[in-house]
Amino acid sequence: MKQLFIIGAGGFGRELAWLVERINLQSPTWELAGFVDDDPEKIGTRSGDYPIIGGCDVLTHKYGDFWVACAIGSPKVRKQITEHLEKQSNIKFATLIDPSVIMSERVRVGSGSMICAGSVLTVDIKLGKHSIVNLNCTIGHDVEFGDYLTAYPNVNISGKTNGGDCVEIGTGVQIRQGLRIASHTTIGAGAVVVKDIEESGTYVGVPARRMHTGEG
Repeated sequence: MKQLFIIGAGGFGRELAWLVERINLQSPTWELAGFVDDDPEKIGTRSGDYPIIGGCDVLTHKYGDFWVACAIGSPKVRKQITEHLEKQSNIKFATLIDPSVIMSERVRVGSGSMICAGSVLTVDIKLGKHSIVNLNCTIGHDVEFGDYLTAYPNVNISGKTNGGDCVEIGTGVQIRQGLRIASHTTIGAGAVVVKDIEESGTYVGVPARRMHTGEG
């Protein structure tokens, strides 16, 4: 069994613990040793069956090889945390895929990524490291994204979509086939993307449009 810590004891962290339990029911793999969280009010308490042992810095003082999974939805924050921990040679990043996920052998998922229950990934897909694909997402053929993708529940990404790094896609978003999505783009919940997003920013609505200063 591999010792694993989950970074972030919030809602998605608890969902990720459930994912780990589901993996272990099928094939015992992970010893979930607990959570780490920088919220001082959480340290020393428990989240479900697991202790919250301290902030992220506790991992940099821990000896021996172990694994972590970063359950932070924000790509920017997740990148900051993982880049700091990547300096430690004894820390490894777990790639966690729920047993219910349907995906072909022609899908490449970067290290430290998480794919949650009910998602479907078809063929010739490439996702970068530390990506999160949440519940019931669909990703079509020939889709490529860089590192730190976050796709919240019920996102539909059609074939041949090409996205950069740190793209955050809100719940229920639909992306038309063959589009390009700039790095550091946030797409608000329920938006429908029908043309290329060439400029970083926040996009909302049907069809999705970039928010400007002063817009709600």
